Amino acid sequence: MNKQAALGFDLNSIDRRFIEDPFPVLRNLREHDPIHWNPDGSLFLTRHRDVFEVYRNKVMSADKIVPFKAKFGDGALYTHHTTSLVFNDPPYHTVVRKLLAAAFTPRKLAELDTLIEGIVDRLLDGLADAGDFDFISRFAMKLPTELISYMLGVPKEHRHKLRGYSMAILGALDPVVSDARLAAGNHAVTEFSALLADLIDHRRRNPAGAGQGEILEALIFGEVDGRKLTQEELIQNCIFLLNAGHETTTSLMGNAMGMLLDNPLQHRRLQRDPDMIATAVEEVLRYQSPLQMGNRLATVDVELSGVKIPAGTYIHTSIAGANRDPEVFDDPEEVNLARSPNKHLAFSSGIHVCLGATLARVEGRIAIGRLVQRFPKMEATAAPEIMGLARFRGFNNLPMRILG
Repeated sequence: MNKQAALGFDLNSIDRRFIEDPFPVLRNLREHDPIHWNPDGSLFLTRHRDVFEVYRNKVMSADKIVPFKAKFGDGALYTHHTTSLVFNDPPYHTVVRKLLAAAFTPRKLAELDTLIEGIVDRLLDGLADAGDFDFISRFAMKLPTELISYMLGVPKEHRHKLRGYSMAILGALDPVVSDARLAAGNHAVTEFSALLADLIDHRRRNPAGAGQGEILEALIFGEVDGRKLTQEELIQNCIFLLNAGHETTTSLMGNAMGMLLDNPLQHRRLQRDPDMIATAVEEVLRYQSPLQMGNRLATVDVELSGVKIPAGTYIHTSIAGANRDPEVFDDPEEVNLARSPNKHLAFSSGIHVCLGATLARVEGRIAIGRLVQRFPKMEATAAPEIMGLARFRGFNNLPMRILG
């Protein structure tokens, strides 16, 4: 690839080849056109320092009321994405983040640790004699599904729907979205909203009935300076918690397994040194970040690495590109499970840094650490299928077996 190819890149015209393996294109952009203007006037950033600066700079807005109106029109997707935490700015963002943080106190996280360990051990028991199996559906998807179900009080009979909801809602965030995908996203928000409304109303009437790990009570009755979440805010931010804590964690598990299978020397390294699990999880997040791309809007004229950015410019941040920037990471295309420091941007940065980052790390350390120690010999049985999304990276399936 070359500078001409970089200059001619259009994020709105990406194809399946880019989704399957975006990294050569991102490397070419980072080397030849790191602050890239798309034909529609938006920017695509692939350099770590530029992405970090956009996340840190308070004049960069996460509010999507205007662009999402054009993208989604009126409907459930628009309501969800303009009400939930992630696509809003202060003061609304500040208040809602504080209210949601009540679900992630040290006491709640300690309670979830025990819950995660129990779920992981039960799932590993189920894999012991599984023969050939799909790692995504049998393990990677089940752990966050069960955990978020406990957290939101979702009954067992509805849990099988959660990944479908999450995939449909998140899939509508890609740069180019078909009518069919928009319809699926709107349907998912509508159906899940109705289920959550029932669960919230039940917990409101029965506040003492919460099970282990459930956070609904804290979300319903918590307040900041006399402000509580409205019913609509409760529903949409519970959907946000599903998406933030479910699909990306599924992808973290699947990407970790795929990375270990592709790098047997690193796999054995982790088996010999279980204490390496913390840095190993960080390397998975860097090398195959579940969230590949973010967005911001410049609210005033601003300069970025000497380039003038007019107010109103829509900016796409390539987390995947930033996380392989050789200015920050030695041998960025190589897997190093002991990499430290590891200044990846998988959880974003600034005021919008991922609220569930600590929980995701805990899930990864417990799940991947116990899996590797319990089953030291594993192999792939067929090529995995990559999730067909540009904004998120993970597997639809990962066929494998346990040896010995």
